[in-house]
Amino acid sequence: MNEHAPIADLRGSDLVTFFREMLRIRTVEEEIAARYAEQKMRCPVHLSIGQEAIAVGVSAALGPGDQAVSTHRCHAHYIAKGGDIVALLAELMGKSTGCCGGRGGSMHLFDLKAGLLLSLPIVAASIPVGVGAALAFSQEKKPNVAVIYFGDAALEEGVYHESANFAALKKLPAIFVCENNLYSVYTHLRDRQPQRPLTELGRAHGMPTVQVDGNDVHAVYRAAVAAVDTARAGNGPTFILADTYRWREHCGPNYDNDLGYRTAAEFAAWRERDPIARLRTRLVGARLLDSAAEQAMKMEFNREVADAFAAAEAAPSPDPRVAGTGLYA
Repeated sequence: MNEHAPIADLRGSDLVTFFREMLRIRTVEEEIAARYAEQKMRCPVHLSIGQEAIAVGVSAALGPGDQAVSTHRCHAHYIAKGGDIVALLAELMGKSTGCCGGRGGSMHLFDLKAGLLLSLPIVAASIPVGVGAALAFSQEKKPNVAVIYFGDAALEEGVYHESANFAALKKLPAIFVCENNLYSVYTHLRDRQPQRPLTELGRAHGMPTVQVDGNDVHAVYRAAVAAVDTARAGNGPTFILADTYRWREHCGPNYDNDLGYRTAAEFAAWRERDPIARLRTRLVGARLLDSAAEQAMKMEFNREVADAFAAAEAAPSPDPRVAGTGLYA
């Protein structure tokens, strides 16, 4: 995809690329979950399994000069934006070859080469940083955009409203992407917010808004391209509400349906909307994918991830002499 890709229907090869990228992200995260009990990754992990379509669809609309900021659930955003898997896994293991030199762990991924400006675990904390990146692009008259990923709970924080107001007022090239997976840890949206469309929280700040099925990568991509075109044209930010669902526990590698905060029926209904399986059905129906090709992809990604884990495990730990680097005092 080039950075000015049209909204018109994609070529079949583009949809196959989307499938590959989502499958690759899931392979990485499922292996993280499988190996987490080994305790070589000593940081908390927030997995995006079930939510891959948003990161892939949005990133496909971006160019290499565009930047993104992310949240505690950031692995998919990092990989989709071009991040290095070895650097990701090394960061989870606290190694010197990690994208943050082993200082940050899973929730702190910084990689300027990939265009992921930062990820932060504090809810909504990355939003003003993303707006700042958009402001810099505007002041420097660069044709780039800043994507700001956040969850539905971030809409309950004052800093979202301050940032959205400023971005709209200054017509900044920012794209607000709300990944609505319904839950803030264990609390459902209905128990946290009044009954009104979340898109109203974009419109309230003068932003054009769109709501998409966040498990349909094509729908996400189309919305992202329109938002990117709006931003590059100098017409300000867009609010994208992408409805999705996380499969695993809020924090950690396991399933937690036994806790009772969500029903088995709800979980099963969302599993049926698996973004990878849905695109697979579409590609098979269009004769763009068969079982042999899919199996080849899986083998390729399994090898890649196994090699990446081996490289991360073999990497050296940070030199203790640089422990004070970057600290205020």
